[in-house]
Amino acid sequence: MARSPFTLVAAVTAALPGAEVVGARALTSDGDGRFDSAVATLADGRELVIRVAEDDAAALELAEEALALRALTAGAREMLPFQAPTHVGETRVGEASAQVTDLMPGFQIDAPLIPPGRGAAVSIGETIAAVHALPTSVVRAAGLAIHDTAAVRAEVQQIIDRAAATGRVPGRLTSRWRDAAADEDLWQFETTVTLGGMQAQSFLFDDDPDAGPQVIGVLGWRGLGISDPAEDLGWLSGAPEAAADVHAAYTEAASRAIDDALRVRARLHAELGFARWLVHGAELRRPDIVEDAAALLESLSDGLRNDDLRVIATYTGGVDSALDVLDRVPETAAASIDTSMQTDAYRPEDLVWHTDAGDDDADAAEDENAASEDSSTERPSWEEPTQDLTGAARLAEADVDSPETTASDATREPTAERDAGGEHADAGQDETEHSDQSEHSDMDSAEEAQRAARAALQRWTNSGSE
Repeated sequence: MARSPFTLVAAVTAALPGAEVVGARALTSDGDGRFDSAVATLADGRELVIRVAEDDAAALELAEEALALRALTAGAREMLPFQAPTHVGETRVGEASAQVTDLMPGFQIDAPLIPPGRGAAVSIGETIAAVHALPTSVVRAAGLAIHDTAAVRAEVQQIIDRAAATGRVPGRLTSRWRDAAADEDLWQFETTVTLGGMQAQSFLFDDDPDAGPQVIGVLGWRGLGISDPAEDLGWLSGAPEAAADVHAAYTEAASRAIDDALRVRARLHAELGFARWLVHGAELRRPDIVEDAAALLESLSDGLRNDDLRVIATYTGGVDSALDVLDRVPETAAASIDTSMQTDAYRPEDLVWHTDAGDDDADAAEDENAASEDSSTERPSWEEPTQDLTGAARLAEADVDSPETTASDATREPTAERDAGGEHADAGQDETEHSDQSEHSDMDSAEEAQRAARAALQRWTNSGSE
């Protein structure tokens, strides 16, 4: 049963002896059902937040949050261009654990509503980069979790196996994820300080009249540790309009070289959020959670076409993908999904050798090719984004006691692939028989190269789960 704000704020004086509470009100955010929360106003004008755990799992989260906030020393906080909550104290309300922190100012923006361009998107990218730039000594000195590259990879493999063991993961997804886990190129990265999975609701904004919304505070520090930086970027799949600008700002502000596979791993971590939700439901023996997670995974599998979780950057010099997977990912639940990925592969015609009939016809062939290009206004299929993966709104509340679910699918057909070859100029009647045979041989070589290019493109773009 939910406790009243007055009951909650009465316990603030136990966490902060000598505090004079003069007001109480409900906390309008962070109401995911696992905590009772309220805001206490003190006589000196300060406002504090008290959160009371509803169960043992929530109590553990409060303890982890308190440990992480205490790890943020004054020196570490000075390195951050935004505010982080301050741990005020701990107490108990009845038999339940309670934590008191200061109230953070600012407003939040839901992931799908984050606008592209200057303002929120750029500020978010810079904020994430600032967290990842914290010295690892902040984590090590506090005894927080440290995961090297091998440990991150092993955890991914473990969650894939545990999810597959439930029998509710489509085989296509299991193969896709296992192929990704086995891809050595995907796991060549430098670990950093992370928050273990940021969400859109982690950021608090203030509206700057000139620069637009700017991040002034960050919530959700319980996952503070050393791990894969991609874990803090997976949520961007739920912000398709802003994702590219956030990634660009993050890359520009980062204090280290960004590995080519960062965005691919971010997508993988986001997809595995559904696998974690499935495993969570199976462990709790909750058929409703299991069925919900299974439906999400089926939608994800049905939406996949040629999307790939390999490091396409090794072939193209960079991954150009628009992630669109999860809007908000609770610790064990996926809230919504709309996955898509745009990848730019090489152009097949770049590997096709066009033969000229002779010096006299070279200009004519060039003019003909130019006219052919001008006659078409469509983009080649390899420049088109792949089909949007199915979207599903899930679990608006993270309260596992009363999950509410909705689902919606959205598909977009990709453009049809067109041949990369062109017409060759007529060699003319005055060509000798030997020249005709030579040209025919060259054209056969061109056609063979074109077929090889298409085959390579098919191998590099087809999902390994087909």
